[in-house]
Amino acid sequence: MTINRLLASALSVFLMMSTDVSAQDDLPFDASPVTSFDEPWALAFLPDGRMLVTEKKGNLYIVTQDGEKSRPVGGMPDVDYGGQGGLGDVALHPGFGDNGFIYLSYAEGGIGGTRGAAVTRAVLNLTERGGYLSDAEVIWRQYPKVVGFGHYGHRLLFDKDGYLWISSGDRQKFTPAQDMQSNIGKILRLNDDGSVPDDNPFVNYIDQDPLVDDEGVYGQIWSIGHRNPLGIAIDLDGQLWVIEMGPAGGDELNRVVRGGNYGYPIISSGDHYDGRDIPDHDTRREYLKPAVWWTPVISPGGLMVYSGKLFDDWHGDLLVAGLSSEALVRLEVRGDEAREVNRYPMGARIRGVAQGPDGALWVLEDERGSSQGRLLKLTPAN
Repeated sequence: MTINRLLASALSVFLMMSTDVSAQDDLPFDASPVTSFDEPWALAFLPDGRMLVTEKKGNLYIVTQDGEKSRPVGGMPDVDYGGQGGLGDVALHPGFGDNGFIYLSYAEGGIGGTRGAAVTRAVLNLTERGGYLSDAEVIWRQYPKVVGFGHYGHRLLFDKDGYLWISSGDRQKFTPAQDMQSNIGKILRLNDDGSVPDDNPFVNYIDQDPLVDDEGVYGQIWSIGHRNPLGIAIDLDGQLWVIEMGPAGGDELNRVVRGGNYGYPIISSGDHYDGRDIPDHDTRREYLKPAVWWTPVISPGGLMVYSGKLFDDWHGDLLVAGLSSEALVRLEVRGDEAREVNRYPMGARIRGVAQGPDGALWVLEDERGSSQGRLLKLTPAN
């Protein structure tokens, strides 16, 4: 690299870190850059207010709210990086203060060039310089592993009862989303150790179908017919919501119900990328319709429910991290219904959004060319 290109690259990073989003737009918040990462994907808060931040290439960092980053956490799983694959989500066990468990989702290589998402549970041991994982155990895998590098999904969420929810993408294979002997293209509900809760909707199928043995995936499944679910959240009334990328058009926000079928790839509000039509939801009433859908798409990267007091008017609303839309999208929820109420331009692809302990919002930008993705703190505008 020439000296001029090095200087230009350094200037680009400086400008990226020093630019305040709210200086460019009339927004209800100030956006303060805190630090940056190489392909960041997800963040979660530790009880002491520090953050865990994942990078797709396989790194996990412990980050203070002032932007001080630890060394990469040691003992990480072997990540299959490429395309949409790599290290994904991070979630803390509800009893983290007692057991130290964290959960990581990632792309895992298989036989013959196949791959699929997996979830590892491990103990996070904190040290002065960062931390390391111990007692790691893979508690879930996408089945079957397939070739390709897309649509892993693999967002993680714990509910108030301690169940682990996993969004599992269709891996760009279409029909497995309707195949009950596959756990791809599904929303899954597990116990914290990866075992199947006795009250999941399809548990009894294992006993009723003589062609399915106890190693089947029926029991894991909560709902089917999903494409690429990249956001999962539970609202203040306990309702589960999932947001997923559509094909050419038709991003969807779905209110997920027990045993529901959301129709993909049989129906969609979008079409195939090659122009072929996909019948829309009104043609097949047996499948559940999205609460909200978008064409043009917003390309969701993550989903959360705001429960803080810092943004009073947003209490109980859903917030979507928008990739191609380069926006933070706010949705109002009223019972079973939802609607978009605001879209805040951010000037960059937004990969993730999370609420901090004081109610501030923390936003991860996706990669921007040769520039790294920033971590931004959003607080109400002065």
